[in-house]
Amino acid sequence: MNEPAPESVLDERRVGSGPIGLRVAVPQASTSATAPLKRRASEAFEDASNDETKHKKPKETNEKLVGESEEGSRASVDGGALSDNLEEELQCGCCSAIVYRPVVVNPCQHFFCGSCLMLWIKNGGTSCPACRTVSSNVSFSRPLEKVVDTLLRHAPGKARSASERMQADAIYHPGVHIRIPSPRQASPEPSLSSVNGMYVRPCPNCIPGNQWGWRCPQPIVDPDVDPTNAWPIDEGSPPGHGVCGNCENILALQAPTTTRCDFCQVSFCGINVPIRCIAGPIQNAQPHGLTDLSDLIQCGEVYECFEGNTVEVDIMLDYLSAQGLTPKHIYREIIQHIQNQPRQFAPLIELELFMDVHSTSGGVDPDPSAPRSRICRVCAAEILLYGLRDWWVRERKKGFLERHVLARPDCPEGSQCPRQKLHGPYHSLSSSQTLAGC
Repeated sequence: MNEPAPESVLDERRVGSGPIGLRVAVPQASTSATAPLKRRASEAFEDASNDETKHKKPKETNEKLVGESEEGSRASVDGGALSDNLEEELQCGCCSAIVYRPVVVNPCQHFFCGSCLMLWIKNGGTSCPACRTVSSNVSFSRPLEKVVDTLLRHAPGKARSASERMQADAIYHPGVHIRIPSPRQASPEPSLSSVNGMYVRPCPNCIPGNQWGWRCPQPIVDPDVDPTNAWPIDEGSPPGHGVCGNCENILALQAPTTTRCDFCQVSFCGINVPIRCIAGPIQNAQPHGLTDLSDLIQCGEVYECFEGNTVEVDIMLDYLSAQGLTPKHIYREIIQHIQNQPRQFAPLIELELFMDVHSTSGGVDPDPSAPRSRICRVCAAEILLYGLRDWWVRERKKGFLERHVLARPDCPEGSQCPRQKLHGPYHSLSSSQTLAGC
């Protein structure tokens, strides 16, 4: 018996259709022929792959260790200590509290509360409060404010009180231009002191060919040139001369630059500090020391004008801030009201309101009922404080206040009520209405 050929070797197929079949052996395709044509990787490639794998594992291990160390460091951070450190770093260089409305001084980059820097400038500051670097460029720092806000969200107890923020906002708010003035030139030494301190020195107008184009008809003798005929200090002011009420230097009474206040009768030279050594027109005067709302807030005499009724003062200050009114605006309205009265300024003169307001004594008022046209800065401040309370009574009647403030009943006794200081929130100033229960 014939055994069939292995399948892997031959595949017999019948050819033809006759009685005698012809069989043809066809070789079968081998498995290696149908397999994909791939070449085995070289040993060098395998070595490179192994090296890459070896390098990758330590890198992944290192990244894992770094991540774990960062998580551990985050877990070890003390939130309280961090907030305390931030609070210390964010302290204002002036008030030593956490900075509020921060501003940055250039080029030194020190930062302060905007209100603190404003007060520093108003008190004569001409440089950075921290390092005394001369600078005129100050800018509000929004990034620093965001850092402070973030700190206060996590530590609300470190925030400023509401009253502090309100007072600071009345002095400065973002958008207000701040400029540090350049250092001023030193004022000249008072001319009353000579080399030996016994004689009066000549005034600026006594010098021949002076820059003001006018010479004293009775010039003072220079003690350094002619000490025998010099004028002794003990004998007062030389003839035709006086002392300036602001700079306290000798002046010529008849000089074109000299002006006299019609209220205190003090003369001013108009030379050494022109904007201060002057008695100007009444309507144009700037009350001394009361430039803006922050000056009113810090002025203790304002509260004395209201008999210690601090609640009424706070309402007035809020109103001034909302309306954008300045002390000079109030002063002008007070002056206009007084000038419309029959006696005008005579009642104030009779009260001796302007006596001894300067360290320099003034002259004698020739006619207390005479019209007044010139006033000094100090007397303007006296008029402002004198009429502030009555101005506020008139201002309230305009109806610009909030409804709940206008609805307050007034005490019939007004400022004479003995319980005003105890019940300030329920008292206002006029006596047009009746306060229930008072």
